[in-house]
Amino acid sequence: MIVTRFAPSPTGYLHLGHAYAALFAYNQAKINGGKFLLRIEDIDQIRCKKMYVDEIYKDLEWLGIQWDEEPLIQSNRMLVYKKYIDLLKQKGLLYPCVCSRKDIEQELAKLGSAPHKGETFLYPGICKGKQIDLSHFDDYSLRINIEQSIKIVASNLYFTDLKKGKIKAIPTLFGDIILARKKMGVSYHLCSVVDDYLSGVTLVTRGSDLFESTHVHRLLQELMGFYVPKYFHHELIVDQNGKKFSKRDASFTIRQLRESGIASKDVIKYIKENFF
Repeated sequence: MIVTRFAPSPTGYLHLGHAYAALFAYNQAKINGGKFLLRIEDIDQIRCKKMYVDEIYKDLEWLGIQWDEEPLIQSNRMLVYKKYIDLLKQKGLLYPCVCSRKDIEQELAKLGSAPHKGETFLYPGICKGKQIDLSHFDDYSLRINIEQSIKIVASNLYFTDLKKGKIKAIPTLFGDIILARKKMGVSYHLCSVVDDYLSGVTLVTRGSDLFESTHVHRLLQELMGFYVPKYFHHELIVDQNGKKFSKRDASFTIRQLRESGIASKDVIKYIKENFF
């Protein structure tokens, strides 16, 4: 049975891009006699707000989207995630990191590869292999040793994207990513992989901006003994000027449409005619 999900973060109001993703996942489940699940990804307790959770429910209901089970709230599941962090620890695949961003940038500058403003960078392994007394630090991260992780998986890793077909995973894309922090809990990467597996999700729908994250997720699935769902990485939904909808710049929201008096069927028709 197909199981899909919509997993927004309540850091702002939903926009047309969210509506597209939710409608696609919902339609895939209903057309194929499956289940559609809702997950609230609220592990970032600084940026996530209860008011946005309430608006997510209202927006989806207005669009005629009904989830089949109680929404899964990630902030209530820290003990679940800890179990899998402990599993990776037992495999010897996590190591503590006490580096600040400044520490990392200075080390990269020494290596001649400091990132420019806005660029991402690979962690240069400053803390890897060190014996660190964590009692001396108020906060620290747990990074996954990607090189060691790749050594213990059985073979080359692949995943299937509905648009691009069979893809060979390249887990090294982000280097030794952070999977947990002492103060802020676990990362998106771990939570997403664990929850998709435990919820029985068989088709993961998300934007193409998260395509590269799937390479890392495929490695985590293999390390934790999870099955591999199929993926649909859709193109980012953009406005008439070619600019993607974003919470950060207060893009046209479903809430605004809902409160303007426009009929939800007209919004759904617009999305289907322009983006499906």
